[in-house]
Amino acid sequence: MSHPDPNEPPVRTPIQIGEVWENPVTRERATIIELPHQNPAGRATAELTALVGAQVLGEHRHPALVEQFTVLEGELTVKLDGRTSILHQGESAVVEAGMWHDWWNAADRDARVRVEITPGERFSHMVETLFGLARLGHTDNKGMPNMLQLALIAQEFSDVVVFRSPPSAVQRVLFGALAPIARWRGYRATYPQLSRTMLATRALQAVAQGPHP
Repeated sequence: MSHPDPNEPPVRTPIQIGEVWENPVTRERATIIELPHQNPAGRATAELTALVGAQVLGEHRHPALVEQFTVLEGELTVKLDGRTSILHQGESAVVEAGMWHDWWNAADRDARVRVEITPGERFSHMVETLFGLARLGHTDNKGMPNMLQLALIAQEFSDVVVFRSPPSAVQRVLFGALAPIARWRGYRATYPQLSRTMLATRALQAVAQGPHP
């Protein structure tokens, strides 16, 4: 696996409500419902279609954000603090900051799930990066970037997500050693063409503020 071109021009096209982000490897498809800059809480909301066999990259926690799942159709298997249960249509689960969790679709049909992340801007940027890497062919068959790429993503988004395995102490040593090598080889934590969450939002804010006197 290689990496995207870090010198490719940035994409500043505003993200639109109804836009679909897809990860063809993890079998996730997210339709944007609400953007963080559109509400006081900074919440990001999407309708996630978890195709049969869909799963995230592994058990993890969010140090400083709250995630809520509400099943609209089908069912979703959720693991919260070591307890596994199945959410059916109309049922919700709230993942508080710092709670270890995981989810997957073990059913024989697709699931539609409303996902709310508060605050959501940094989380959205991370998802945009991971989905983009998978879409461009820069991950393995589970959607995981290689170790050099992962080292930079883990450092950049440590405020957003922490994976349970390997242990945090091992991650800090390993990723700390790999990060300089990754940057030397042209890897970046994220890329201009995969950063619309940040770049497009800032462009819109600049327009809204108008020219400075």
